[in-house]
Amino acid sequence: MKTLSLTLILFLLTSCSAIVTPIAGSFDYEPGEMDKKMTSETKEFLNQIFKGIDNSCQQDFHVHAVGMGTHGTHNWVNPKMQSMSSPYKYLQYKVYMSASGIDDLENADQQYMDRLVRLATADKRYGKLHLFAFDHHYNEDGTINKDKSTFYIPNEYVFDMKEKYPDVIIPVISVHPDRKDALDELEKWAKKGAKYIKWLPNAQRINPSLEKHDAYYEMVKKYDITILTHTGHEKAVEGEEFQKLANPLLLRRPLDLGVKIIMAHLASLGQCKDFTDGDKEVFCFKLFWKLFKDKKYEKNLFGEISGVTIHTRVGEAIDTILEHPEYHHRIVNGSDYPLPAINILYRTGQFEDMGYITSKERDHLNEIYEFNPLLFDLALKRTIKHPKTGQKLQDQAFLIPEEMGKCQ
Repeated sequence: MKTLSLTLILFLLTSCSAIVTPIAGSFDYEPGEMDKKMTSETKEFLNQIFKGIDNSCQQDFHVHAVGMGTHGTHNWVNPKMQSMSSPYKYLQYKVYMSASGIDDLENADQQYMDRLVRLATADKRYGKLHLFAFDHHYNEDGTINKDKSTFYIPNEYVFDMKEKYPDVIIPVISVHPDRKDALDELEKWAKKGAKYIKWLPNAQRINPSLEKHDAYYEMVKKYDITILTHTGHEKAVEGEEFQKLANPLLLRRPLDLGVKIIMAHLASLGQCKDFTDGDKEVFCFKLFWKLFKDKKYEKNLFGEISGVTIHTRVGEAIDTILEHPEYHHRIVNGSDYPLPAINILYRTGQFEDMGYITSKERDHLNEIYEFNPLLFDLALKRTIKHPKTGQKLQDQAFLIPEEMGKCQ
């Protein structure tokens, strides 16, 4: 999309609602209408989707909190995202707002949560949501760089949402290791029950390989916390300048120290330097796969499959995972919501054409999407099969690995 001419972007902005709504946030039904309006055939299809995983151990490991800071939440979005002086960022912002179901900025934070909870509870079998806090971009000296921060969701907010929706939300904190109070902040939330940390190295400027972070890693281990970190290139938020920081190989240091790491998206986008082979550029996924197969990491390295069904990522990454069911117990599922509500990113016709799903399965998936894009994301991953072997993701890929403890 960044290759669009300025003239075309300006045209899109001037007709924003007409262009944005059909590709993000335009749904025929409310999620609560599924029981009354969904066909019986698709309901039975859904029953098969949940067969084997309809318990509390099926959770969505990758859900973003969204908010403008209304009503004292202290959530924040960079003003550049909201200004037509930055046409591409503004178009992104409008798409995200539409996909999130936000049409009232004065009540944006609550409006988003209201819709998210409706989506998650429309089918009680869906399981809990891991809701992400998101720390600022920090400079090397430990000061906040607001100009390079796309948005901010405080740790307090996701814990507040857990208190408000205890049957739906698992709070995931975000603590940048370069912040001056990083250890205090980690311990504060660990003592309140935090078990997961969210990183996005490309956007937040986090280099996981630095020795100076060892005390941070020891604190993470002390409280048995798992770091869920973006791997591979980032396109959803600002991160172009620091793409190299999401190279999976940079995570060898915390892995070697025994930290539990979930690599989000399987590093399924972009080229990364292979430091182990002459610095040649390779598909980032290949570096994830190299680490994932290493026996010394079999107890603390996990892969997370959010985003792998986006049309630009379909192919080698998901095919390789499907080909190796012996690793499915180390896979966790995530939706990356609200991205599933941006319907231009997901193309069921592509999956049918490539042999991952049948025509009938496509019909069922499309019907589910009309009601519930969150449920669609799960149903799609439960349905796809390897085009040659027919292998599907096993039930274990949708349940919490035993190394992460009991279900919450």
